[in-house]
Amino acid sequence: MSLLILAKGFTLTLSMIAPIGTQNSMLLTQGIRKNHHKTTAALFILYDVILISIGVLGGSLVLSSSDTLFTLLTWGGILFLLGYGGLSMKSAFWQKVNQDEHIASKKSVKLLLATSLAVTFLNPHAYIDTVMVIGSVGGQYTGSAKLFFLIGAVLGSVVWFSLLATGAVKLSTYLGKPKVKRVIDVLIALVMWVIAWSLYNAWLARELIA
Repeated sequence: MSLLILAKGFTLTLSMIAPIGTQNSMLLTQGIRKNHHKTTAALFILYDVILISIGVLGGSLVLSSSDTLFTLLTWGGILFLLGYGGLSMKSAFWQKVNQDEHIASKKSVKLLLATSLAVTFLNPHAYIDTVMVIGSVGGQYTGSAKLFFLIGAVLGSVVWFSLLATGAVKLSTYLGKPKVKRVIDVLIALVMWVIAWSLYNAWLARELIA
């Protein structure tokens, strides 16, 4: 029974974080550049551990019940996603891909930390997926069952981000080609803008209901 609960947490987390989003796009980019990709993956795993734990331990109730907090997170996320998408589109069409730029584009550890915090905690989808969805499901369990669900959910994050970082590095020769990189940047920009639009629609629907 405990293993089944652990597996449920594991698969639920994978289904939430596997679709491309700000964290995945950043980690993919870092992996292609072979620039602190392991550190990036470790940071995202740490953030997931924090957010999932908050959700499973009851934080989902606080987030879903506060209209003000929901509005602030939504509009902050919309603005961030629009800007992030804009930078990706700019990278696709206005930056020359050469060795000098590749070196210059590498993030320092401090910049990497700041960017990773921004793409995680300024993105409302991170809270919706981890705190609200995973947290709500995990919150239904008690005692050791809740612990096993939490462990499974965390393992899902560990496996996904580790595989993504490793895969990006192994495929970096192909993915780093100018034409392929341009396509990836355009897709990332479009996904960010679609997510921003979905957040706006979610906020609008909540306002109309209220």
